Amino acid sequence: MKRFTTSAAVAGLLACLAGPALAQDKLLTAIDGTFAPHAMPKLGGGIEGFNVDLVTAIAEKMGVEIEIAATEYSGILPGMQAGTYDFAAAPTTLTEERAANYLFSEGYLNTDFQFLVKPDAPEITDLAQFEGKVIAVNKGSAYDSWARELADEIGWTVESYGTNTDAVQAVVSGRTFANVAGNTVSAWAAKQNPNVKLSYLHSTGLVWAFPFRQDDEELRRSVEAALECLKTDGTVAALHEKWFGTAPAEGSTAVTPRPGWGEPGFAGYVEDDHTPGCA
Repeated sequence: MKRFTTSAAVAGLLACLAGPALAQDKLLTAIDGTFAPHAMPKLGGGIEGFNVDLVTAIAEKMGVEIEIAATEYSGILPGMQAGTYDFAAAPTTLTEERAANYLFSEGYLNTDFQFLVKPDAPEITDLAQFEGKVIAVNKGSAYDSWARELADEIGWTVESYGTNTDAVQAVVSGRTFANVAGNTVSAWAAKQNPNVKLSYLHSTGLVWAFPFRQDDEELRRSVEAALECLKTDGTVAALHEKWFGTAPAEGSTAVTPRPGWGEPGFAGYVEDDHTPGCA
């Protein structure tokens, strides 16, 4: 298991945030190191990407050190539950089912599902056109469970792969017709690989958020307070432009702190009248 470590440079900033003081001075988190552009190998070793930069900035605001383990997504949430990781840095779609099992921060990005197909594949304008096709997904992801739930309705076959990179390669090699993942991930893969192109976009209305163990409200609050600061001071917007090439839309999750703690409308949300910001 590869690990990337960064030391936070800003100490004592917890006192400036809305969350309580954190009892620990080092956090261990995990991410799928092949989920570009959110996390991917970099020249010289280690990993880089939007989520790597985001959780590093959060740790700096909290005044703590953070260690990021790169591993397969399917093992991250079980590892967190077992106490191996303090929280999950991997892009994790917030769903009602997951909110019943984990404590979530407020969202930090909107996420839709987008398909990748080979360049000569026909245009897809409706999910029904995937009938009889084989769809590749990242094992254990929201795309995996979503595709399997629709298997009988649509009539497609779902194959799971250890990483999304392997799922994309399954399309390139012809083992599967399409891959489905988050829209930012699919757009990056299509930009980097001429052997696939973007296809059907499925709008979800969902967000990516950080999961924690259900009893870890203090850590959730501290991380979320730092996240809200980074939304208000423009850091998240700058990272959005750096890694996705566009500014986040006005009013989108990337630039809009949520009231209370957690994502409104989901289990684990706590109403609170704190004012999001950096002081």
